[in-house]
Amino acid sequence: MSDIYNIAILSSEDVRSAVEQNIERDASAIALDKRVPHASAVATQVKYLQRARRKLPRMYESRCILPPRAFEQSSSEESAERKPISGGSVLDLTCGLGVDTMALARRFERVVSLERDEALADVVRYNMGLMGITNVTVVSSSAEEYLEHCTEKFDWVFVDPDRRSAEGSKMVCMEDCSPNILALMPLIKAIAPRIAIKLSPMFDCTEAFRLLSPAEVEVVSIAGECKELNIYTGAERDVLRVAVVGSGEWCFECDAMQAIPNGGSVEEGEWRYLHLPDVALQKARVAIAQLAPYASIWSNNGFALSREPLPYELGCRSYEIEAIEEYRPKELKRRYKGKGIDIIKRDTSLSVDAVRKALGARAGSEELMAITTINGANYVITLKNK
Repeated sequence: MSDIYNIAILSSEDVRSAVEQNIERDASAIALDKRVPHASAVATQVKYLQRARRKLPRMYESRCILPPRAFEQSSSEESAERKPISGGSVLDLTCGLGVDTMALARRFERVVSLERDEALADVVRYNMGLMGITNVTVVSSSAEEYLEHCTEKFDWVFVDPDRRSAEGSKMVCMEDCSPNILALMPLIKAIAPRIAIKLSPMFDCTEAFRLLSPAEVEVVSIAGECKELNIYTGAERDVLRVAVVGSGEWCFECDAMQAIPNGGSVEEGEWRYLHLPDVALQKARVAIAQLAPYASIWSNNGFALSREPLPYELGCRSYEIEAIEEYRPKELKRRYKGKGIDIIKRDTSLSVDAVRKALGARAGSEELMAITTINGANYVITLKNK
């Protein structure tokens, strides 16, 4: 067994002491230090604990064991903690490192979590003990095997299927992931009335409703990055929810994805503000529905423009506009040649590198610019650099 999974080694007093003493050191230096017991294992743990400070702060504080592959595939604690499900009992079909299991333990009286890798299951059991979590049972089993013989009833089933093939390529379709949730649905429905499914942010919202209606479909972003798409079955009706962590949450009817743009002509007035919808609004295809009452918007993937500030937080970054003009490189080059330009691109085939090259500019922060295509014309929008 590799040292990165070996509980006997990693939980020993000398190794845990070595991890603590070297927690701030460079991992490569630790691996070459002959004074450190099991130097390679200690170096690996220090490396991933350092990375866990922000992603998995509770695990970091408890100095949990962090096998590399399980760490890379895990959710952040921030993402795991915000799932809006609770009850008496939940079955987690895909334990992994146990980050979602740990979050579920806060909201359910009892959690049963499945991990088919026996060594990783041992790691999770040990980590739960370090963190003082006592209402989790980790079972060494595949989802398919456990469900086939399960007679217990649960309030919820949670699953975050493996979205990597044996060759390491990314999988998006539910039937290609492991476990195959669609194939297991009859067995799941026999033991729980509702299921929560975490999928890749690449998964299509419309497809989620087609496969599992009625359902709540939730698109989540953190710090400008779309993190996951969650499906909660058993809802009374189809609801699309967008969560921009740290900014707000909004609910939409499904027809909001077909909202009609209200942009019109760019030249129709003096625009003072540009609004960049969060990636979660764009992914859910509801940026138009969200912003059309307050601004002009031409596409779910583009910018919105307004003459007045937005009345309240709508999940956008907003900028003051200095100028809007059609993209004419020869004219713009006289103004921007040699300058450092930060460029925001949306809804255009123009590339940031090609625009900088055409303007004789370089990457930098002297100027802030947005580029987009509206009604077939390419536009440059110069923004006030905050």
